[in-house]
Amino acid sequence: MLDWKSLHKTIDGVERILLSTHENPDGDGLGSAYAMYHHLKSQGKDCRLIQISNLPHEYEFLNLDQVIETYNSEVHDNWISQVELALIFDVGDYRRTRKIGEQLESNKIHVVNIDHHPDLSDGRFADNFINTDAAATGEMVYDFMKAGNVSLTKEIAVGIYTGVVTDTGSFSYSNTNQKCHQIAIECISAGVNTSQIYQSVYENSSKGRVALLGLILNQIEYNDTGELAWFTIDQSMMDKAKATQADVDGFTDFIRKIRGVEVAVMIVEKDNNSCRVNFRSKGKYIINGIAKSLGGGGHQLAAGALAKGSLTEVLSKVLASTNASLAEQNGKIE
Repeated sequence: MLDWKSLHKTIDGVERILLSTHENPDGDGLGSAYAMYHHLKSQGKDCRLIQISNLPHEYEFLNLDQVIETYNSEVHDNWISQVELALIFDVGDYRRTRKIGEQLESNKIHVVNIDHHPDLSDGRFADNFINTDAAATGEMVYDFMKAGNVSLTKEIAVGIYTGVVTDTGSFSYSNTNQKCHQIAIECISAGVNTSQIYQSVYENSSKGRVALLGLILNQIEYNDTGELAWFTIDQSMMDKAKATQADVDGFTDFIRKIRGVEVAVMIVEKDNNSCRVNFRSKGKYIINGIAKSLGGGGHQLAAGALAKGSLTEVLSKVLASTNASLAEQNGKIE
């Protein structure tokens, strides 16, 4: 059991608090930080929610009151230097905080990491509140609120619900449990419009995203058994579709839905010497070990990495590692 009461005590003892999550943010990281922001504001804290990446369009419903800021060194560095505590959410790899993390380190700010991913930095940069059994970081924020007898306002509930609903795939993934539904019920009771959130997140694709998906569908490849499916996205495809990096989120989950596919892999070219790699598994195979071998990590069934090398080099490395891991898990390698 995590000692949430000690975190409440830590928060009670400070005034200026930074909230943030990882680059290319998702609903869990953003929703968790949003929920905590509204709790801290109700306590009279001087807090800001500053994000290293631009806010994805599908999560603009969280920012109707303009509380989510995009990091700007000229605007934020002086304020960050005077922060007493930083709460970061859903950050399995501290490097994914980028310039914000660098500012926290250089100013020796006390950092607390609230997450349901294993910590790849082994606690070197933050005090960890980690529960890998939690379906979402939003679930952990819910636990934090309950431990402090905090009533869920509509704003807090919107953040928590967003975290839970997105990290469970609208309660469809294998991590969905009874507690997830209990949290949803309580959030609905607090006034959350679940239909509105679903439409914002899942029925809000840009034209560039749809065009890019069309290009992807024409080049999906499979291994001999059909259990592994993969696709790549290079810059020419991005340009042709007029898509952004945010438009690729969720494609790996889409490919995993193909009948017979157990593991889906997406490799996205970021520049000439690095690629974003995403792995998704239906459950037969554990894939976070593959991501870890590439310098990344994540959950057993959902993981990723930022791999060095050209798209061709990374693809070769990923396919070799993935096929070897699947064969080993099948008992074909002694």
